[in-house]
Formats: sequence, structure tokens, C-alpha cells
Amino acid sequence: MALVAAATAAPSLHNAQPWRFRHHPADATLEVRADFERAMPHTDPDNRALYLGCGAALFNLRVAAADSGLHTGTRLLPDPADRELLAVVQLDDSERPDRELATLFPGIARRHTSRHPFQEKPVPAAVQDALCDAALREGAQLAFPEAWHVESLLEHVRDVEGRDSLHPEGREDIERWTRTGAESAGTAVDGIPEDAFGPRKQRGRAPVRDFAGRRAVPGRPAAVFETVPHLALLGTRNDHPADWLRAGQALERVLLLATLDGLATSLTSHALEQADLRELARDPRSAMGFVHMVLRLGYGPAGTGTPRRPVHDVLEID
Repeated sequence: MALVAAATAAPSLHNAQPWRFRHHPADATLEVRADFERAMPHTDPDNRALYLGCGAALFNLRVAAADSGLHTGTRLLPDPADRELLAVVQLDDSERPDRELATLFPGIARRHTSRHPFQEKPVPAAVQDALCDAALREGAQLAFPEAWHVESLLEHVRDVEGRDSLHPEGREDIERWTRTGAESAGTAVDGIPEDAFGPRKQRGRAPVRDFAGRRAVPGRPAAVFETVPHLALLGTRNDHPADWLRAGQALERVLLLATLDGLATSLTSHALEQADLRELARDPRSAMGFVHMVLRLGYGPAGTGTPRRPVHDVLEID
């Protein structure tokens, strides 16, 4: 189904794609379900990132439905007894679709995480305002931190990188979800292949996680990244699973709009994977109570596409 194919193009932590879908033709609904077998106990112990990824997939589904002329109604977490059921989307061809959502559809195929250097060029204020408005439309907040806050965030990234070296078990999730050598040669359907690692950071302060770690990747170049990266924080006032799903939808709405505006985008949750650092990530003067993702935005090379699971692997039809 085309709607599910669009949904699966969403970003997720380490491209684990922790979602499943169930279609009920009789009542024209699509369920978005969590695939907890793809959870990450070290990196994402509370499943926050899993919910964010599924929220992003839910948003893509809504966009694709609007592009197909369908109106959608969404219920989040409709059944407390069914832990895997995250959302139910009602598809309706009798009402007018959301044309604003439909305009974002071309961005689904074009959006890829870019782990390349960006230009030292500011993002125009008008573009920033539009991206902030996009997040608000999905019940979340996007904020562009001041210089002092960016310095603090970069210090948190350096801190967590040091912690990683002291606790190598934390790399188990990365090793599970990265594909190198023959494993990345067109056969993988999930995870991050080596051609999407991006160049090794020679200099610069952009918060780009090195998925190669200590593994040698033949032919991988080194590059100088930006000195002053342009970061944005995405968060919500509260911190419950429904808020994570809203944040995931807001994240994808922001990413699609940024892509269509000509921006390259990158995501990092590295410093948010530690509870103490996540609490320090927010601006104490902001109404944003909880930060869920740090976005890096700028002008530079588009990212490399990553593999996706076939629709028949993730879709069940009743």
C-alpha cells in the first residue's frame, strides 16, 4: 500500500524502523503499531525514540493520505490494554483532504539525514519562523537556541562521547544497527549502511555521531565540519508517550518543510540519551519542558538514502 510505503520513509533511531501497520478495510482504518523487538535497551531504555520514530511514520502516512485525496482523523494511544497500538488513522474520502499536508508529500522522498559538513551560512529568520510554526501545528515546540545554549549543548555532546568510551556496552545498539562491508552491499533492509556514515570529522564542532567508531571503513574520507553549527531543539511541555508521538509528528513536519525549503537536515539525540544531560538540554527560560531531539540544519549536501523494509514485512491486512 502506497500510504504505508510513505510512512516507512520516516526517520528512526539508527534506522531501526520500529513500526508495524494493520489495515482494516471494513472500517477504513490504519493502525500504527510499535515493534518492540526493534527497541534499543541501552540507547533508548524508556522507548522515547521508538515513539518519536513511529510518530514520524504516522505523520508521513497522514501526508500521503492527503496527497491521495483522503481526509484523516487520528487517535493516539486509543487502547491502554494494547501496548503496541500507538495510533489509529481513519481514512475518509467523503471530506476534503488537508491540502497543506499534501504540499509536503514531495519532501518524503527527498528527505534524508545528512552527515556531511554544512556551509557557515545562517538559516533565514523567515525560514526559522515557518519551521517553528510547523512544530506548533503538531502540538510541539521548536526553538533555535542562543549562542550560550549552543555551547552548552555541544559540551553535553562531548561529555556523552567521553561516557561512551568508558561504557563500551553502550555501543551494542550501534553495532546491531550499522551495516559495514558485504552486509551493506545492497542486501540490508534496515540499519545504517556505511555509505550513509558520512565523512570522518577531521575538525569542526558539528554534533555528528560517528557510526564507524573504531571500525575501519575503506575509502571513507575525512572532512572539516562547521565551527558554529545551526541547531534547533524540538520538545513538548509534558513528557508522556502521547507527547512523544506528537513530537515525532512535529519532527517530521519540520524536516519535510526544511527539505522543501532547500535545507539539509541532520538529527542527534546523543546527548539526550542520558537522563541527566537531557534535563540540562532545555533552556530554563523556555516553556519547553522536555527536549526530545536536537536538529542540525544548514545548507550542504543532501543525505544518502538508507534501506527500508518491504511493505509486506510491516503491513497486516485484516
